[in-house]
Amino acid sequence: MAQKDDALLTPAEVAALFRVDPKTVTRWAKAGKLSSIRTLGGHRRYRADEVRKFLEGARQQGEGTYAGMKSE
Repeated sequence: MAQKDDALLTPAEVAALFRVDPKTVTRWAKAGKLSSIRTLGGHRRYRADEVRKFLEGARQQGEGTYAGMKSE
């Protein structure tokens, strides 16, 4: 049985955490900032524990800054 740490998130769920568009999350994956898993249908899924670490790192960079991208 899958544990909570093994949970997978959709691009929309990750985007909601970072307050960005789901396409931005896909760009992060393509750029190697965040790894993704492909479903059999070709959709991306993200490991919740990795997303959590990525979010913590983004918060440490400073308020209003996510993954090296400054808000305007």
